[in-house]
Amino acid sequence: MTTRPNVLLITADQWRAECLSTLKHPMVRTPTLDALAAEGVLFRSHYTQCAPCGPSRTSLLTGMYAMNHRSLRNGTPLDARFTNIAMEMRRQGYDPMLIGYTDTSLDPRGRHPSDPAARTYAGTLPGFTQLVPGSEGDSAWLADLEEKGYPAWANRDAACAPISGYPGADARGPTYPPPGFRSGDSETAFVVDHAIRYVTHHKAPWFLHLSILQPHPPFAASEPYNKMYDADQVPAFRGFADPREEAALHPYAGYYRRHFREREGHDLTNTAEDERARRQLRATYYGMMTEVDDNLGRLFAAMKAAGCYEDTLIVFTSDHAEMLWDHWILGKEAFFDQAFHIPLIIRVPGTGGNRGRIVEQFTGSIDIMPTILEHLHAVPPLQCDGRSLTPFLQGTTPRDWPEEVFWELDFRDAGSDRPERELGVRFDDCGIAVIRGQRFKYVHCGGLPALLFDLADDPDETRNRATDPAYAPHTLAMAQRMLCWRLNKSERTLTGIRLSRDGPIECPRERRFPSHA
Repeated sequence: MTTRPNVLLITADQWRAECLSTLKHPMVRTPTLDALAAEGVLFRSHYTQCAPCGPSRTSLLTGMYAMNHRSLRNGTPLDARFTNIAMEMRRQGYDPMLIGYTDTSLDPRGRHPSDPAARTYAGTLPGFTQLVPGSEGDSAWLADLEEKGYPAWANRDAACAPISGYPGADARGPTYPPPGFRSGDSETAFVVDHAIRYVTHHKAPWFLHLSILQPHPPFAASEPYNKMYDADQVPAFRGFADPREEAALHPYAGYYRRHFREREGHDLTNTAEDERARRQLRATYYGMMTEVDDNLGRLFAAMKAAGCYEDTLIVFTSDHAEMLWDHWILGKEAFFDQAFHIPLIIRVPGTGGNRGRIVEQFTGSIDIMPTILEHLHAVPPLQCDGRSLTPFLQGTTPRDWPEEVFWELDFRDAGSDRPERELGVRFDDCGIAVIRGQRFKYVHCGGLPALLFDLADDPDETRNRATDPAYAPHTLAMAQRMLCWRLNKSERTLTGIRLSRDGPIECPRERRFPSHA
């Protein structure tokens, strides 16, 4: 083993936590990730701290809650004063490489108005070296397809459009036909090919962040993955039987359904045709997952052949999850668990670690950065809101580990006053904070009613108990826990320093971050 390990941080996009066959999912097959979990530690109750893509990746790569980094939406700039995993790895002597994207909205202050970085939310997080041109890699991938003889598709959506007249499509739904390229030429295969080239030829130690788009939309699976799962056998949808009941649950739920319906161009109902389309989309999503798993199998096989697999800390996770027609919606901008519950598998190098363990405690995306740094014997920066998962990787459980997990969702729109107009709230009221424990889940909405779900008898989150007098003590207790969380985790850069006649006095780190034992 090398003196310092390699680090491979893999993110899929929009991957639901339960979609691993090692967790006994009834359909989706993920043999590569199952094997990784058997060699490492799987965190069953792992959650992202915010959504959508840009904010969630910011939390993952800075170790910060959204309430502190404040990059709340795709396009909301990330303050340049914050450090991140790439910058910290550079301090450890690594040259962090990126294949894929981070969807970072860079701080426009100090930039010229003509700087292209101020005109896109899909920038690259400072500290990374981009190995594949194009923020999300699609321009390079599309050029690669054209060089292979495919049409000169204008964008990813055009490349992933379903084949016209594909046999069986009429009976299975619009996401059943594959796109017009072979599986070996998919975007997933393209970025993994680049990853294989890097890890097999680069001198150790290295740090690579491999950011894979699938199973993010467009929902299109190449052959044979489009046929792999039977739409008639997918798990039942969670939520209300009638979409109108979903809209009535809460004002934001109704707002998101309207917004989603207009974006999609139609509203799904209980017709047989729409039911078939919803089921097929779910089956297609599973096929996309297995395609990712197969390509990761190629990557791990190449690493083993090159002799670097055993010397590499491997982390597999996602930025956020996907509603997948639960509660009659797609996407991730909802407060339900299905949008925030994501996978996490960590395999430590060599023969150490607690192989095959499944951790039930709540963990979050903000815990990944301090975990990687602590594994390298580096001190996580003060800005990190998360805690290292090292004790779990070593087979122990910290005595004071949190009993809840927190996440946030922001729906303000700097370019439109639609949220304020439709919901009757102010711009700065367009935020949602969630605290979730084993039994209760409390959703606090700025300017809108709160929600309380009793997950013991309502796991599908369909009954709001916040206005039920019998649940008033539980609502109050959860609200107080949320307030304590915000007080404890508010931005802390200078809060441990006091100026004195003898100069700045700083609180010792051990008083702020007690032992994990």
